[in-house]
Amino acid sequence: MTAVVNEDTWTARRINRTALITMVVMVFAWAVDYIDRFSIGMALPMIGAEFELSKTQQGWLVTVFALVYMVCQIPAGFLADRYGSRGPMLATLLLWSAFTAMTGMAGTFGMLLVVRGLFGVCQGLFPAASFKAIAERTTPGNRATVTGVMLSAGGIGAGLAPLIVGPLLMAVGWRHTFFWMAGVGAIIGVVVWTLLPKALPERLSSLPRDEAKTPEVSRKQVLKSFVVWKFTLLFCATNMLNYGLITWVPSYLLEARGLTLNQTGVLAAIPMLVSIGTTILGGWLFDRYFHDHGRWYLSSIALVTVVLLILMVSAETTAEFTLYETLALAVFGMATMAVFGLPLRVLPTAVTGIGMGVMNFGGQVAGAVAPVAMGWLADAFSYTAAFGFLIGTTFLTAVMAFWVPQNPAQFTFSPASPGSAS
Repeated sequence: MTAVVNEDTWTARRINRTALITMVVMVFAWAVDYIDRFSIGMALPMIGAEFELSKTQQGWLVTVFALVYMVCQIPAGFLADRYGSRGPMLATLLLWSAFTAMTGMAGTFGMLLVVRGLFGVCQGLFPAASFKAIAERTTPGNRATVTGVMLSAGGIGAGLAPLIVGPLLMAVGWRHTFFWMAGVGAIIGVVVWTLLPKALPERLSSLPRDEAKTPEVSRKQVLKSFVVWKFTLLFCATNMLNYGLITWVPSYLLEARGLTLNQTGVLAAIPMLVSIGTTILGGWLFDRYFHDHGRWYLSSIALVTVVLLILMVSAETTAEFTLYETLALAVFGMATMAVFGLPLRVLPTAVTGIGMGVMNFGGQVAGAVAPVAMGWLADAFSYTAAFGFLIGTTFLTAVMAFWVPQNPAQFTFSPASPGSAS
């Protein structure tokens, strides 16, 4: 009887307040995640010069992180579903801050690879826990909006990273830059753990079963779901663009356009900061208009982005390059929740961790492939060939949009046992 009374205290105002606080807390956590993760892209020229590394070797410093990060996604989902979101998030924020500091202590290229791999383990446990935190504290009707705001922190982090890291690199060098970021990350970790509100009751946070068209769903069913793996492959294709541009645009501006490090920081930040608003807008549009009609929405966004990337690659001036890069990332930012929106609506809260872990696994395949593939293309051919790789993967996104389901009735799971409903 006491549990029922407590659940009845969940008024609309309290539910919305829980979602709002969760959203703000997770934006801070994800911003630190991305600043720590992508600062290596700004530091690559200095690291490459100190250790006499080729572009392919520099790409491996990003890819070794991405490979380990990728492998951790599905186990991270199990941990989030088993232990909830709060504890795993605190542990990962503190641990990845420690390995951020150790990056600045590395004395050899081999040690850098090891430290970046361990950094990848710690950060790899974070996304599934954060998606779990959102699922526990939002209703299906506003989940894409809240998640869109959280994921917009990728733009905040990637946009602020050049503005923060560039001046730090110039002032204190790449090693001490990582020490500063480690300290801030540890503080944010404690703040996240302290401020994250209580989870909603299950009846509020999951889609009604008659609408989801599924009975109780186990983690094993999620792992075996062909539909979940379709969205995983789709996220792999879409994430190539973000990883590719964040990793190689700073080096391109420094080497091919002859800019200073500070100029590179400003120009690299502009596209990422603009994408913040469009990622949030994409989540709101999905919740409001496209939650059952995502195919044409996603495909149209991807095709417009392809055109803008072609214009970016053919740009004659740095200003034109930055303009078209900014427009491409701004448009493509609206696609994020077209990928995540339906799975987040349909997956029951109890298995959100493993579902998002599987999907994020696909996204991190892109993180492992894009930096090294583009580094090799830049070494063997040119930066134009490297950016052409991103044009191809973005066009693939437009095609794959028609391969995935677009409403809850089409989102099915394998039966829990022979004869059971799917």
